[in-house]
Amino acid sequence: MILVTGATGHVGNVLVRELLLAGESVRTMVLPGDDCMALEGLAVERVGGNVLDPPSLDRAMEGVDTVYHLAGIISIVPGAEALMRRVNVEGVRNVAAAAQKAGVRRLVHVSSIHAFQRMPEGTVVNETAPLATANAAGTYDQTKALGTVAVLEACQEGLDAVVACPTAIIGPYDYRGSLLGQALLNFARRKLHILVPGAYDFVDVRDVAHGLQQACLHGRCGEVYILSGTYATLVEAKTLVQETAQVRSHHLMLPWRMAMGFAAMMQHVYRWVRTTPRFTPYSLSTLRENALFSSAKAREELGFEPRPLGETIRDLLTWRRQPVPV
Repeated sequence: MILVTGATGHVGNVLVRELLLAGESVRTMVLPGDDCMALEGLAVERVGGNVLDPPSLDRAMEGVDTVYHLAGIISIVPGAEALMRRVNVEGVRNVAAAAQKAGVRRLVHVSSIHAFQRMPEGTVVNETAPLATANAAGTYDQTKALGTVAVLEACQEGLDAVVACPTAIIGPYDYRGSLLGQALLNFARRKLHILVPGAYDFVDVRDVAHGLQQACLHGRCGEVYILSGTYATLVEAKTLVQETAQVRSHHLMLPWRMAMGFAAMMQHVYRWVRTTPRFTPYSLSTLRENALFSSAKAREELGFEPRPLGETIRDLLTWRRQPVPV
């Protein structure tokens, strides 16, 4: 039996689908009242649980051989720092402790590329880069780093676990409409697009799910693996989307300082109206800073092979059955 936490999320539901195709028995742990639309029609066992509630973790791990831990909190705006620290750090410790207590054969922990410190421009980041446990660019980065450390420390105490750090995840089966997925879909609309100078590394959600399975089978205990894809600027991403959607429209490139000033002001407005902005000082700095990541270790040890970005964008648009742009 395989347990997947965070199964209703983007990576989680794709991983569950692949595990089922491989003939595995899958149990999913979901928060009470969680939206399970992404799991509809899938032959999985569902159990209620919370990573902050150890007894519920004990129940979820009864008879489990393998755990994929994906549950976590992502936030690019102020206000969720305390929750991120609880779920992304304390919650990870709880999962690791429960897995060891239950005698789980292997834990695969999904961290993030943001767990690494941001390096000088031009540096290719690999698994030897320092974790962002201090001097982090934001609370999310620090909590993912501390969660990674928690798993690695548990390995020293006898837990068999590996850690995967994906870059920016995109692709089909994005039922909740991630910010990045919605931004890409928005490029298919025939309108003037406001862009900022910047780029990032994009990886297909299906490649991440496959990489997690390979990490489970072939990863070395106590090791971290970067799962990266294609480095692209926002202009290049827009061009790929519009070529696929057979749409052409112009864009306006905002000067960097203007974009940062506007984002700093508007994030408070968006918080007041309870919506999430596309650009915040944190997300803009992420696009501006170094985004060169190496998946050489995962390629060599796990057989990780990310697909071309154009294929991912095509499949995302097909899955959403993007209407004629207006």
